[in-house]
Amino acid sequence: MLTCIIKYQIDPTKKAEFETYARNWGQAIPRNGADLIGYYAPHEGSSTLAYGIYNIPSLAAYETYRERLAADTLGRENYDFAMREKFILREDRTFLRLASAPHGGQK
Repeated sequence: MLTCIIKYQIDPTKKAEFETYARNWGQAIPRNGADLIGYYAPHEGSSTLAYGIYNIPSLAAYETYRERLAADTLGRENYDFAMREKFILREDRTFLRLASAPHGGQK
């Protein structure tokens, strides 16, 4: 299992637009094959950092998921919304694998 962490730099004057974007992915991501952990908007501290986090079984599964997401009506609309409103200034995607068991348990 891989965890994808998307780090966003957003326009702090367009936080509401990012939150709309996040809610839309909350519907589209799970139905297209990824296990969405959540999208996180700035609250305290930095007003420009936001995150999206989801799990995917493998990089091969990620490629299939991306194809399905690109064909999804809400997925396309959400991407177009972000391009039109320009609230995302930068986006970095990292894939990580769990290196420790949760709560000190065994792997």
